[in-house]
Amino acid sequence: MEKTLKVEKQKRSAILSQTVKTGIIKSNLVPMFAGLTLALYTYDIDPGTKLLDVVFALIGTILVIGAAGTLNNVYDRDIDAIMERTKSRPTVTGEIDTKFAITLAGIMAVLGIIALAFTTPLAALLGFLGLFFYVVPYTMWTKRRTIYNTEVGSISGAMPPLIGWAAMTGTLAHPAIAALFIIQVIWQMPHFYAIAIRRHDEYKAARIPMLPVVKGVKRTYTQTNIYLVLLSLTSFLFLPLSLGLTLVALLMNVGWLVLSIYGYKKNKDSEKWAKLLFIYSLIHMTILFSTVIVYSLVGIFILN
Repeated sequence: MEKTLKVEKQKRSAILSQTVKTGIIKSNLVPMFAGLTLALYTYDIDPGTKLLDVVFALIGTILVIGAAGTLNNVYDRDIDAIMERTKSRPTVTGEIDTKFAITLAGIMAVLGIIALAFTTPLAALLGFLGLFFYVVPYTMWTKRRTIYNTEVGSISGAMPPLIGWAAMTGTLAHPAIAALFIIQVIWQMPHFYAIAIRRHDEYKAARIPMLPVVKGVKRTYTQTNIYLVLLSLTSFLFLPLSLGLTLVALLMNVGWLVLSIYGYKKNKDSEKWAKLLFIYSLIHMTILFSTVIVYSLVGIFILN
């Protein structure tokens, strides 16, 4: 009996995890924490005075992203049923009731924005905007209508570092946070183009106008490289703050561009090229934002 209850509890936990997209929540906490720690370092803020704000920022960000992911799952359940990688989502299989999922998302959204408001009003506003842009302009409007859905979705995807920074400072008036935001906006295009190439047939079957599906791989390759050139240029936004961060960002960004050009010429199979870029994109984000966090924490420790 006890074993059965444990299994049932694990199943319910897995269903909830898939509904709120815990994987996306975890991956977005890294850039959020990067923005948060960089703000503490930049403005020489004693972390001890901000511990409660850090907790509220983490809770608020988790809840808002969870709400956005849940609403996305609810709205997209028709196309999710067509795609192999999403057809087992609880909102598709019926393992979670639609009304319950919407109610859950509403509660998470309200509590998340309130938690962020306990830090600063700006953080709460950014949390709301991130949720709004992901659900309305991206999920409900552009995702099924235009090849520029990725660009629109990138706005909400780049909100976490802004939220972290704003939660500590109440302002966004610094080139360092502009660097984090712009880098994460541009990062999403090569990342999601790579996913779209690898899942080309699924997106085509679901009639989602991803760039590779509508315009082909060659156009996607060209557009990917344009974004990677822009990404490389954004490295210099770190220069007023740190030469070290500038060099790390430049190395990671130029490395991605070189890999794209070299990988495309070497691999006749576009899926292999896309897989290479996808893996590098994850490494890129992890190293870059982890470097920002470590740099900031070391700086805070030395200053205090």
